[in-house]
Amino acid sequence: MRFHDIREIRAGVGDLLRGNLGGVRHPLGFVCLPLDRSGGDGACLHLWSRRLAPPTPPTTSQIHCHSWDLVSLVLYGQIRNVHEIVTDADAREATHRVFEVMSGADGDRIEPTPRTVRHASGPVEVFGPGDTYTLAADRFHSSVVPEDGETATIALGRGRPGSHDLSLGPLGAGAHRVRRQPLDPGEAALAVRLIRTYLGVSP
Repeated sequence: MRFHDIREIRAGVGDLLRGNLGGVRHPLGFVCLPLDRSGGDGACLHLWSRRLAPPTPPTTSQIHCHSWDLVSLVLYGQIRNVHEIVTDADAREATHRVFEVMSGADGDRIEPTPRTVRHASGPVEVFGPGDTYTLAADRFHSSVVPEDGETATIALGRGRPGSHDLSLGPLGAGAHRVRRQPLDPGEAALAVRLIRTYLGVSP
């Protein structure tokens, strides 16, 4: 998968939506429908919809960074990318601990690290239909859609060696596991149908 292929994926999204796509509820609030996973690259449809049952809230927080460089194309709706300012701090001044998220076939293993930090919200970027945005690995951020908003994006990721998936969480939280919630066939079909409808793609 090459990053400049994202427009080709957009042009062919109708064909992709005619396949049998499985999906999972992601703890960060969206449904993920995998399109392609090859080597260190990946392509997924991300869908936020009030029509689908919400996922279990994250056990850490919405503030996270990826181990991969992201290119994302907004298919419809709106998404706000909030850049978070994270500063190392000792235990007396810290507000959060940094956790490493290690994903596997059965879910995520979340491990506390020795690093404690303070954080503040930084610049906010707003993107709408047709917009493409990028985010480098290791940048703490949070993604927000309007309340009760309907939004879908195509996300391309390219792994960056040496980087880690991280999340900010409570100072005293310990190691734990989180299982991803798979969509049942009816929910997966509804997710695909919603995207088709908003894009005007025929079945």
